[in-house]
Amino acid sequence: MAKLRVAVLISGGGSNLQALLDMCTAEGSPAEIVRVISNVPDAYGLERAKEAGVSTTVINHKDYDGRESFEEALHQVLDSERVQLVCLAGFMRLLTDTFVQKWKDRLINIHPALLPSFKGLHTHERAIEEGVKFHGATVHFVRPAMDEGPIIVQACVPVLPNDTPEELGKRVLAQEHKIYPLALKLIAERKVRVSGEKVVYNGVDNLMNSAINPEG
Repeated sequence: MAKLRVAVLISGGGSNLQALLDMCTAEGSPAEIVRVISNVPDAYGLERAKEAGVSTTVINHKDYDGRESFEEALHQVLDSERVQLVCLAGFMRLLTDTFVQKWKDRLINIHPALLPSFKGLHTHERAIEEGVKFHGATVHFVRPAMDEGPIIVQACVPVLPNDTPEELGKRVLAQEHKIYPLALKLIAERKVRVSGEKVVYNGVDNLMNSAINPEG
């Protein structure tokens, strides 16, 4: 089976990108990152990609009149690389409904919360303020509404009594680095599909159970 052709969109340091690169460069990986695209010219994630031998492109949103023209340039690069799946990894731009629909079920994102709770920003601060006992991260297919879409994988961590947002965020990020490569692997191996607005799994129960144990 040919490897799934993947592009990763970034805006910053790219720690989740690194986790995806590590998975895709491992022997026998079912996926291949063919392009890393950043809207920020000096994003450190571009260096991570170059070190892994992956082609990079900068599409600076400031060079375009609006989101539509920016996304058209983005789509042209994705199309030229015959990309089959796009991973958002700290990509700090809101995408239009048109772009999301064009890439429906071929566009995934990771969010630092247990969706549908705590959509948007400052998730760790809000989790502590609300007094929830568990927090975590979610990988999901992207839909036009912010932080919505069929959930592929989640991981949870306990919220400790004296947690700061920084401490909680570090534990959540460690889980992000596990579940994002897992989600990509499941998609590349055709072990997940979208039915309605839910993800259906094919023979991955044991794998999923091992992935979502707190602090696993």
